[in-house]
Amino acid sequence: MSKKRTLNKNKKFIVGLTGGIACGKTTIANSFKQHNIDIVDADIVAREVVEPGMPALEEIIQYFGEDIVLDSGQLNRSLLRTIIFSDEQKKVWLNQLLHPLIRQSMLKQIETTTSQYCLLVAPLLIENNLHQLVNRILVIDIHEDIQIVRATQRDPSNEQEIKRIIASQIPRKQRLLKADDVINNESTDRLFIDKKVANLHLTYLEHSKNDNTDHQ
Repeated sequence: MSKKRTLNKNKKFIVGLTGGIACGKTTIANSFKQHNIDIVDADIVAREVVEPGMPALEEIIQYFGEDIVLDSGQLNRSLLRTIIFSDEQKKVWLNQLLHPLIRQSMLKQIETTTSQYCLLVAPLLIENNLHQLVNRILVIDIHEDIQIVRATQRDPSNEQEIKRIIASQIPRKQRLLKADDVINNESTDRLFIDKKVANLHLTYLEHSKNDNTDHQ
């Protein structure tokens, strides 16, 4: 039975997908997409709210300076990440600016979804209390050592920066305690992962039909 989350006033059945950096959240979400499930991705929304011309980007430039944007006018996300993970005050300022905008945009997108349930993909689902918006929490889990290897291979970040990012997120054990469902994504066998997703998809279809206890 899914856990009751009192802030979920949405009529839609929402599965929150989360996990630490480089756990493979996008890969898992894309597997759900093969079952025609609508996806709302917090990372994509976070990019949309700071596109050139958006008010949030102008505020970021005023706070961090012109160097925070690339020649193309796009936000230099890599530089911004380096800055905020070495300066807590700047990180707090940025979060206070962006989190309400991201949350509002995600809720609007959820309202437009048409699949029987939708997936809310958010790395900081629990840290930012977004888990209160969902009916079930799906955690994508891998060992921290594998996170570091995958993240350094994927991003132009050094190992120390990746470790700082991991330290800024909820500890792995606490994240797992919040989970209704878990996919261990350490395997490189895509067929194994797709099968796990297919089984969960059937589970979520049943819950979305029968479990109304979370809707307020």
